[in-house]
Amino acid sequence: MAILAELHKDHINLTRLLDILRAKVGKLRAGTRPNFRLLADAVDYVSDYADRHHHPIEDQMFAFFKERDPGLDALMEKCSAQHRRLHAASHELSDAIDSILNDTPMPMNEFIDRLEAYIGEQKGHLDFEEAEVFPALERAAQPGDWEELDEQLPKNEDPLFGENRSEEYLDLYRELVRDMKA
Repeated sequence: MAILAELHKDHINLTRLLDILRAKVGKLRAGTRPNFRLLADAVDYVSDYADRHHHPIEDQMFAFFKERDPGLDALMEKCSAQHRRLHAASHELSDAIDSILNDTPMPMNEFIDRLEAYIGEQKGHLDFEEAEVFPALERAAQPGDWEELDEQLPKNEDPLFGENRSEEYLDLYRELVRDMKA
């Protein structure tokens, strides 16, 4: 069950970051120009951490529990499809931010709509896992499953919210702290 607790902690951290991005959407709609470099870092973090650490753990967990329950299998397939869509959405938004950073014109309303849709997709996915997938996994688990699975999974350090923050995300972390205090 420690696995689900770690994944839940990731969801809390990601939700915190998405909430800050949602607040940025409000400021953008009010006419404030954002720090696109920090937006790029936030989207890169969400994509990179999900693709390299969070989703692979979930994928291994799904493989471990596969074929125990048809309802769970359907939930896990839906979740995996969402992972693929979120990967594409992250890269689409990163490309849009890179275009803006490289002075390629893009209507601000179009960018804001993309950012808002991205945040909604990410948040919807996290809510789906918390409300449907994780409880179904808990019901399907047999005694000893979580311990056995825990031994198979890699141990990851979160480069933004972990104890050893990556140099790459220090500015983003400082901005998060500043936003949380405001």
